Amino acid sequence: MKKNLLAKKKPRILVFLHGTCIMHRNALGLSREEVIQQIIDDVDGSISDFGSYIPIGNVVKKLITWQNQGAEILYLSSHLSLGNVKKDEIVLKKYDFPKGPIFYRKEKNWNLPIEEAKPDILIEDDCESIGGEYQMTYPNLILELKSKIISIVIKEFSGIDDLPDDIDELTKLSSIS
Repeated sequence: MKKNLLAKKKPRILVFLHGTCIMHRNALGLSREEVIQQIIDDVDGSISDFGSYIPIGNVVKKLITWQNQGAEILYLSSHLSLGNVKKDEIVLKKYDFPKGPIFYRKEKNWNLPIEEAKPDILIEDDCESIGGEYQMTYPNLILELKSKIISIVIKEFSGIDDLPDDIDELTKLSSIS
């Protein structure tokens, strides 16, 4: 049913930033499992140095590919403060991410930024390092919002490189792991 919503228009794609599109700089070159362990152990200062985050894989290229097909790219931050969201903006600009607004929780409630963003597709990671589904966006949305959004879930820190380049194919997905 949700897939039919996109039959005649190009989608608004909301991509989660932390763990899906960007990661702390000291994760570079490590396996996904090692990165998750860094987060769990929380002994690395780069984890909270949000202004020094780096892209995961070829995320910028993938987002540009979708944008070039008419998709509107939107971003979702895990941050609760505008100050930290500004750091996300710096990272996106530094690495030439497609321009798009960053939505964030001003409270610990995912429904408000999702209502504001009005995405057709939400791409997020499984939040393995911080508690799994309990910390994710889509599972914590009210049913009314869920019914309007295609949810695509990837493994945390695996990147979006394996998602389809063609946005019509992307709209046919409901989850990936």
